[in-house]
Amino acid sequence: MNVLAQEIGQPGTDKEIKVQTSRFGEIVVDKDRVISMLNPFFGFPESARFILKSHSPKSPFMWLQSLDNPQLAFVVLPAAFIGLDYRPEIPRQILQELFITSESEKDVLLILTIPKNNPQDMTANLLGPIILNSRRQIAVQVVLDPQKYDPCHRLLPAK
Repeated sequence: MNVLAQEIGQPGTDKEIKVQTSRFGEIVVDKDRVISMLNPFFGFPESARFILKSHSPKSPFMWLQSLDNPQLAFVVLPAAFIGLDYRPEIPRQILQELFITSESEKDVLLILTIPKNNPQDMTANLLGPIILNSRRQIAVQVVLDPQKYDPCHRLLPAK
């Protein structure tokens, strides 16, 4: 999983930019780690540049923080961590747009919804995964077949 190796940089070089965010305050971002969305997320046309930030060192959860909108950050999880045989077929056109020629170049991230004060009811959006070429730092959110994939797949059993 390539995305887990990404981290926020330390200040001090011209390859870094400072970004003020609502969640994390000021962060220093290595320009090489900026992810460019080929198409904006639905409902967020102003946000095209993002950074992946680990939730904590031992956690598989990450934040996909917008660099264009300091208020916007998605909690994401690599699809491999959900414990399902989730291997959606990504349209060839998308793979070509992302310059993905092998599985090792492709990361699949799922956007999570974590209800406030009720994290055991968290869900993953299997319908609209983010496909990332982590080598080139470009990504796109795809919309899959709603007959096959649930936009609100529970990650933990119901009580």
